[in-house]
Amino acid sequence: MKEIILGFITSFFVVLLATPSLIKVAKMKHLVDEPSEERKTHKTSVPTIGGIILFAASVFAYALWFPSDNMSYFGSLVEFSESVKEFKFLIAAAILIFFMGVKDDIIGVAPVKKLVSHIIVGFILVVMSDIRITGMHGVFDLYELPYWASVLLSVFTYIVVVNAFNLIDGSDGLAAGIGLITSCFLGIWFYTSYQYDMSLLAFVLAGSLSAFLVFNFNPARIFMGDSGSLFIGAFTFVMAIKCIETDTKVVPTLVDGMSAPVYAMAVLAYPLIDTLRVFSIRIVNGLSPFAADRNHIHHKLIDKGYSHAQTALILYAVSISLPLISLCFAGISPTITFFAMFGLSWLVVHVVFLFRMKKPSPIASATE
Repeated sequence: MKEIILGFITSFFVVLLATPSLIKVAKMKHLVDEPSEERKTHKTSVPTIGGIILFAASVFAYALWFPSDNMSYFGSLVEFSESVKEFKFLIAAAILIFFMGVKDDIIGVAPVKKLVSHIIVGFILVVMSDIRITGMHGVFDLYELPYWASVLLSVFTYIVVVNAFNLIDGSDGLAAGIGLITSCFLGIWFYTSYQYDMSLLAFVLAGSLSAFLVFNFNPARIFMGDSGSLFIGAFTFVMAIKCIETDTKVVPTLVDGMSAPVYAMAVLAYPLIDTLRVFSIRIVNGLSPFAADRNHIHHKLIDKGYSHAQTALILYAVSISLPLISLCFAGISPTITFFAMFGLSWLVVHVVFLFRMKKPSPIASATE
């Protein structure tokens, strides 16, 4: 517990104290996002390299407080060895995806090179580190997957999760806030299921994002850029897979009988559904799934007159409510729970479209 608290505090203060200097340097070197494109909603130049400090703070705090000399964090020597192996490959993968994101933020990266980078990172995490979905824990009556199916499903999941966080990074404070909520829910799950090393990872990321929101919430003084959203997505993928692979026999009575895959889906429901929704619209319209547009849920809310702050708070509430709702399905058939939570998540995410501001918010009008 001590290492988890210290990890959160360390990453929080590194970001809080270093970000003002990063903003100053970014403006001096003109590493900013100009409000010249049609889809941009800000009127002033905003630094886009916030991911640098998020990455540095998270990796530094995680490495500093990783419990390598505290065997009480692990049930056996085997678990300790596996955790150290995962730590090694996680850092290697994070460095690769981070530098690809930095290059994309500064000079851009061709889609093919992005895809190759994602495949390499996915290979490191899934094959070399063996962080993969080994079974569906009863969902669709599937338990153990063949190795080839496990690898393919896990790499696909990695690409989806990473791109989901990249795609929701389109409104002040949105991706950072959703990442914070996701990290907290997964961190609590890991702590209560005795996966303390993963709980440390979750709360280190939560600490970084908490401090970053001080500068990124509306009106944003800095954006995280691809270097931040891709890095957050990679860490979230690892945590989601470890959540799915949890032995639910050790979880508290409150969630006894809860399907781990369904809980992980509920935690990530908003970014996943937004990605599925946008990709479906683009394909139906004969466009590339990766074509830029204004069909994201946060865009629609802003178009209805909500400010960036109101949009972020609404989607925060959605992201908090869905994991809590999923706990009500503990003890029910995993397949039934999966379809029920998917339908409910889709409904909750889209119910926000039923409401319209009578008059556009002054903040929204000023920033669009």
